[in-house]
Amino acid sequence: MEKNNSLNLSNKEKYIKFCTKERVNIFQKPFWMDAVCGEDNWDVILVEKGGQIAGCLVYAFIRLGNRIRVIQPKFTQSSGVVISYPPNQNYERKLSYEKEIMKKLIEQLESKNLISYLQTQDYRVTNWLPFYWKGYRQTTFYSYRIMDISNADAVFDSFSSSKRKQIRHATKCGVKVGENLSAKDFYELHKKSLILSGIDISYSFCLFEKIYNAAYDNNSGQAIYAEDADGNIKAAVFCIWDDECAFDLISAIYPDFRSSGALTLLVFEMIKRLSGKVKCFDMEGSMIESVEDSFSKLGTRQLPYFKIEKEFVSPVKLLYYKILNRFKQV
Repeated sequence: MEKNNSLNLSNKEKYIKFCTKERVNIFQKPFWMDAVCGEDNWDVILVEKGGQIAGCLVYAFIRLGNRIRVIQPKFTQSSGVVISYPPNQNYERKLSYEKEIMKKLIEQLESKNLISYLQTQDYRVTNWLPFYWKGYRQTTFYSYRIMDISNADAVFDSFSSSKRKQIRHATKCGVKVGENLSAKDFYELHKKSLILSGIDISYSFCLFEKIYNAAYDNNSGQAIYAEDADGNIKAAVFCIWDDECAFDLISAIYPDFRSSGALTLLVFEMIKRLSGKVKCFDMEGSMIESVEDSFSKLGTRQLPYFKIEKEFVSPVKLLYYKILNRFKQV
């Protein structure tokens, strides 16, 4: 637990201090929330015990009049609850403690004059009963994670034969890997690759540039790319990481380059770069069947995490607020 000696600090200021001492995932770090939400569009609820922060609920929000919608920001796998456990708790005491903290967090959350609440929690939050008891709903999502990348050769051996073949094929065909693709070039590559597949890009360059710069400024991200034998950039991945885990946040590849094995090569190249720096490598989803099939062949473990949601107004009123939000964004 992190002791709080600054009684006049805001909750957010206390949380920023807390994050310098306690482990939170990258998606819950203040610099990440600033990038994906804007500094004024996120906040934190705290539970303190004996002058120490015992639990937090980090949330992004949209303000509509005097009410707010708690939302899950783009490119943010998890936010929500963080609990700081006392040392040496047995299972019974730990369960009791987290229920106590979560009940207090929910009580404060529901004092915020909410329209709706939707968050995906860190995978460590395995007990959502306090939310269930207050009428929230839960949906289980899955990511796919390589649990130990300390030995890159062992990681390669854990790949399916088809994935290993893709890497060898890419190397044999003269695919070259480069690093630190600019934010603009990465975005344009992703945008063009999607257009060639008949898909519109779902995020703005402005948002991506903020995420890219925040990751680089905090030594928590890198964009690497693959060139074909003629030196044309045809694929790229943008990965981010915290002290424990790296995340394959965005991958892009031209349709005519998909059979090259370049994306698998880029993932393995990033694993080699981060081996010894972080413990795990998360593929960032997916619930899509074809993507799940691909990720499951990379020596990954299926990792469940919870989406928790609740509405605090009628369906008609909720629709009104959603329409109002669309007009606000125009």
